[in-house]
Amino acid sequence: MPRPIEALIHQPALAHNLARARAAAPDARVWAVVKANAYGHGIENVFEALRGADGFALIDLDEAQRVRNLGWRGPILLLEGCFETRDLELCSRLHLWHAVHCEQQIDWLAMHKTHEPHRVFLKLNSGMNRLGFTPAAFRAAWTRLNALPQVDEISLMTHFSDADSLRFGQDGIAHQLAAFEAACADLPGERSICNSAATLRHAARAGGDWVRAGIMTYGGVPDYPERQPADWDLKPGMTLRSRIIGIQNLQAGDTVGYGSSFTAERPMRIGIVACGYADGYPRHCGTGTPVLVDGRRTRTIGRVSMDMLAVDLSELPENGWGSEVTLWGRGPKGQVLPIDEVARAAGTIGYELMCAVTRRVPVAVEPLG
Repeated sequence: MPRPIEALIHQPALAHNLARARAAAPDARVWAVVKANAYGHGIENVFEALRGADGFALIDLDEAQRVRNLGWRGPILLLEGCFETRDLELCSRLHLWHAVHCEQQIDWLAMHKTHEPHRVFLKLNSGMNRLGFTPAAFRAAWTRLNALPQVDEISLMTHFSDADSLRFGQDGIAHQLAAFEAACADLPGERSICNSAATLRHAARAGGDWVRAGIMTYGGVPDYPERQPADWDLKPGMTLRSRIIGIQNLQAGDTVGYGSSFTAERPMRIGIVACGYADGYPRHCGTGTPVLVDGRRTRTIGRVSMDMLAVDLSELPENGWGSEVTLWGRGPKGQVLPIDEVARAAGTIGYELMCAVTRRVPVAVEPLG
């Protein structure tokens, strides 16, 4: 019998979340962002659910090849563009669109020999200070690209740093949106402005021809804990679940786990779950992190070990050996434990938990319809 832990990918939920992106930005086309192996869900596992998108956005060429191998013939966008000259050859062969965010990438295009001009997305650094041309350099970069026979169409893009917050006045996008609008004034080309947070919170104002549905596609809430999944009608794309493989009855004064970080103050009953940090569950989740046992909410006890963790069964006398444990996602009767809630207990974000599930965890897929 295999170890009872499993990651279950919910294709119906992914398709639902993609539809939510469309509903939030009805006048825009939608990129399904599948970077980082579809945020840890597996590109091959999510493809059928997301093929209703207008395009796929990702980071590396290997993932672009995988999407093409699945039969996708539509747009694919490299969000960070090319990393060296020869990458442009594969962009030509796979018909990839790609970001241009620095002078070096324009130099590579100018030297590139191709029979089919490239579709590029010129990126503005509107205030995040990660990638992109400054507003002062943006138009000169556009002029260089526009003069190249290797370039067919130039789209314009930027990335918001605070779309999930209320910084910089009334909302977190005001200063960056103003910088983008000023830099792009009168320039032709489609716009891609909104990430998940901006799509949900600001799409009507920010506009744009393409939105980039990343974390929201997988059921993560970009503005958690201000908003909950139900507020945006998002469903978990992944459930991490296991089972109880042992029971311990504690007396007052007994300790649990490495470092004896938890001491029982009264008689307790705990369950040992086949899940640990070697599976991708955060070691930094301390006592009190929420879990579901057969759909009923309880808490973890003590430190997370490499292969196991402990949960409190003191108020769940009917649950025991073999009971299903939902570490995050959807419980056995439809109950939901948001991944963002677990991540918060670990001092991180849901993105990291999704991407951190390790290779030793078996993956199953709940198919569409």
